[in-house]
Amino acid sequence: MSSRLIAFEGADASGKSTQAELFARSIGAELTFQFGATRIGDAIRSILLDNAHQELDDRAEALLIIADKAQHVSEVVGPALKAGQTVVTDRFTSSALAYQGYGRQLDLELLRSVMEFATHGLEPDLTVLLDVGLVVARRRLGDEIDRIEGAGADFHRRVRDGYLEMAGADPDRWLIIDADGTVEQVAERVLVAYEAWTASR
Repeated sequence: MSSRLIAFEGADASGKSTQAELFARSIGAELTFQFGATRIGDAIRSILLDNAHQELDDRAEALLIIADKAQHVSEVVGPALKAGQTVVTDRFTSSALAYQGYGRQLDLELLRSVMEFATHGLEPDLTVLLDVGLVVARRRLGDEIDRIEGAGADFHRRVRDGYLEMAGADPDRWLIIDADGTVEQVAERVLVAYEAWTASR
């Protein structure tokens, strides 16, 4: 299999972390995640998710997330791709556009520009969007939610709509997967869609 960068995206509680792990194992790829996969990223993650930091400015949040992406590409993703490995990442650049762009309603083009600088313009060859309704997602989350998960229904509706808009605008590089079902059902949908996408290359 040729080297590829495959990102799993989706709203909180869409099951993307579980599915990214299962998928990476099934195709023999290296698995990583954003944000927090590096030592510096882990420190950033602790700031971003802590409910004690409710005063965090939306622009500061976006810059911290993009800083994590820069470190992640520098330490993990970039070296793996250069070594010829296929990388499956739980979130990549589209998550910042969905959450900080559509969700926080920050300037999308400005975010894209700053991320391009941070990641040297690296983009996934394929993005797998795990789509799930807000009611299902909220039920899965339960009562213990972090600062971003607790941003409110309107925020999360904008995030989901943003993901679907981005996927619809670039169907050759996005797969939309119905994430409402058992782990096994969703994993099968992902593999079938991926095999069809690969066959079309």
